[in-house]
Amino acid sequence: MTTGKRYHLRIGGMTCPACEDHVAEALRSAGAEAVTADYRRGEAWFALPPGAGCDPAPAVNAVRAAGYDPQALEEEPSTDGDGAGEPVRYYWSIGGMTCPACEEHVAEALRSAGAEAVTADYRRGEAWFAVPPGAGFDLERARAAIAAAGYRPGDLEVVEAVPRFPAVQAGSGAPDYDLLIIGSGSAAFAAAIEAREAGQRVAMVERGTVGGTCVNIGCVPSKWFLRAGEVYQEARLPRFPGVASRVEPPDLGALKAGKDRLVERLRGQKYEDLLADYAIDWIPGEAAFRDPGHVRVNGRELSARAFLIATGARPARPAIPGLEAVPYLDSTAALDRTTVPRRLLVIGAGYIALELGQFFHRLGAEVTLVQRGPRLLPGYDPEVGQVVAEVLAAEGIRVVTGVRPRQVDQRGGEIRLTVETQGQVRVLTGDTLLVAAGRQPNTEGLGLDRAGVAVGPRGEPVVDATLRTTNPRVYAAGDVLAGPQFVYVAAYEGKLAARHALGLPDARPVDLSVVPAVTFTDPAIAKVGLTAAEAAAQGIAVDSAVLPLDAVTRALVNQDTRGVFKVTAERGSGRIRGVQVVAAQAGEVIYAATLAVRFGLTVSDLTDTLAPYLTMAEGLRLAALTFHKDVGRLSCCAG
Repeated sequence: MTTGKRYHLRIGGMTCPACEDHVAEALRSAGAEAVTADYRRGEAWFALPPGAGCDPAPAVNAVRAAGYDPQALEEEPSTDGDGAGEPVRYYWSIGGMTCPACEEHVAEALRSAGAEAVTADYRRGEAWFAVPPGAGFDLERARAAIAAAGYRPGDLEVVEAVPRFPAVQAGSGAPDYDLLIIGSGSAAFAAAIEAREAGQRVAMVERGTVGGTCVNIGCVPSKWFLRAGEVYQEARLPRFPGVASRVEPPDLGALKAGKDRLVERLRGQKYEDLLADYAIDWIPGEAAFRDPGHVRVNGRELSARAFLIATGARPARPAIPGLEAVPYLDSTAALDRTTVPRRLLVIGAGYIALELGQFFHRLGAEVTLVQRGPRLLPGYDPEVGQVVAEVLAAEGIRVVTGVRPRQVDQRGGEIRLTVETQGQVRVLTGDTLLVAAGRQPNTEGLGLDRAGVAVGPRGEPVVDATLRTTNPRVYAAGDVLAGPQFVYVAAYEGKLAARHALGLPDARPVDLSVVPAVTFTDPAIAKVGLTAAEAAAQGIAVDSAVLPLDAVTRALVNQDTRGVFKVTAERGSGRIRGVQVVAAQAGEVIYAATLAVRFGLTVSDLTDTLAPYLTMAEGLRLAALTFHKDVGRLSCCAG
């Protein structure tokens, strides 16, 4: 059977599965084939064979006669023949739109001239639309129709060719979904929401707990514990004269119970509830590609116009002999402990190691951090790493750098890590081992080879600037890409992946050139943009200003001057290229710095902008002043 044309019909009045059957029966009575109806979404898909004349009017009338309300009818793009040519997407600036009704007027004018997939935005004064090859789009007719409706057509730009989805096999009907997402974390939900807001059919497949890493085993629970550790430290060691306190030993079990309640609440509010709110199909189970266009879940085969891999990452296990034979914690297990270790040995000195190491130390553990590199925080300039090293040393946390782990073993209740450092062999010991040595993409078992998806050295899907893999129907986003492991990056990528995968408006290339990062130690560590070393490596001539935290009045009032500001600016222009901060509120300060780097602000822009006094954010302006003045010789707020 050769399908002539395929249609998508939005239908009002369906309330249950029986309604789906009624609609399907009505469509078939009018000659439709490959019928699929969905009462939850109020839509149906069907095909008309060439012999039926491809006139959908009888089918629409049959649905109306069955007691339902047929609404928008759209013809699906043809995929007959070799599918030569791709639809072309356009951007048109249009003046005079003032309300949602204006959007409808403009969209109607564009459709009358042969445009498809039309989206108008009155707030931005723009419209996006696609023109399939051979559609006979009449530009002058569209321009005249828009002008006749009272609007001002401006510049028209070709954005890009829209990838045409491969044809569904004859007789199989429409794909099960427009977008099928594997995973349920931040990238997955951002993509799903973007797609559903555009009226697309979305399913989400998850083998574990909804919500992914951040809410369940990452950002939320770790920050709960870290803040608790800060409060305990402040109570135990008050910084102000005349303030004394007595504190009881911490109850890690009670802390964990509170963490679990918070996680459960946020998981419900930010993830579980949204499945129903956005009518996202939730499919529990493990997904694996059967071929480039189908996945199998729980024995069921599903098709989609596009797929998104958003399976996240897990703690990596370094290849150290003996590691698999000894008990050890990863970050997930560490956040579920109910007792404090006596002596904690940590493999790694990145953000997870620093955060958890300081937390357990403050609750009473002896902590040793072990790092392969020669200095702490290699992604920061040396002055910043040195400040953090001094903070850790002052608290009593030992950091051993420049080591090569050779073996792990256990003797009695003691974990022994044999390392080589500076040509000598040392044995480091503890009663508990925490491995915090990076993250590993979750791609095993997905059948990416069967899908035609190439992977990188760590198993991460290889993607282009649109997040498209080597299979044009499969996209990937979030931690699974082994890029910056931040929830906000994952959400950003998920949104853009959905736009590209479904041909939605504003589908821009991914830009991760300005990504803020925060390590939630005390003091916190934050950065955005380039370090001085990174700028030099790129051939950018820069100057830097370093401001110790004791030059910031807020830090003096806080009785906590542990920290530093460093601003790096392009020589000549003064354009801010990067900012690094170690301070109690570094995470709150770095967003202002992110705006400065993102939008090309200069040192003068920072110094000439008022900063509220007695805030840590004022340190950013003071650091900028340091390029030209000695802030130690200025009165408050002068300069």
